[in-house]
Amino acid sequence: MTESERQRCRLHFDKTPAMRFTGHLDLYRALERTIRRAGLPLAYSQGFSPHPKLQLAAALPLGFTSRAEIADMWLEQAVDPAHVLTRLQDAAPPGLAFRDAAPVPAREPTLQQQVAEATYAVDLEDPAPLDLEARIRILLATPELRRQRRGKEYDLRPLLTSLDLAGPGRLLMQLSAREGATGRPEEVLEALGLDPLAARVERTALIFAPRTPDPVTA
Repeated sequence: MTESERQRCRLHFDKTPAMRFTGHLDLYRALERTIRRAGLPLAYSQGFSPHPKLQLAAALPLGFTSRAEIADMWLEQAVDPAHVLTRLQDAAPPGLAFRDAAPVPAREPTLQQQVAEATYAVDLEDPAPLDLEARIRILLATPELRRQRRGKEYDLRPLLTSLDLAGPGRLLMQLSAREGATGRPEEVLEALGLDPLAARVERTALIFAPRTPDPVTA
């Protein structure tokens, strides 16, 4: 079966507190096991070491939960999306909650190419500093925020689209999520002088970049 003949199906699911400390690779494996347990005809690559035709949109750091995870899977044959969703919901382990399944065009770009930004809700476990609102204003007015990640220096500021105080001890932030240009909530917390280990972070949305229409040919 050719790639174009396989069904590409997009899954929307939550990563709940029961799987909070599951890393990205283990989440991928849990998703593969769930699809197989559901009895769905998951497609695999060819060659000496076949791997599942499965993509996650964006890695979620260890310790984060999410109500906005997206994955694409390829099936060897067409399956009704409602049936896909029901089978996955029945097979899901604690920590995964499937909300939607829908077919997408096989030739659509990879999920990683489409994701541009992500939004997060952060709840501080310690009492919020009295000057937190002022810290946010100062940070947003700062033209450059030099940080280090894996020994390399980078500027966090252009990766931070928005940052708001949504209530006592609750922050909402929107960050770049592109490959090679990803803002991390824990680094924003550090820039605010807050302890990332004393916060609960949940990804609330993945935002796709606008797509350029395919050229029209005569």
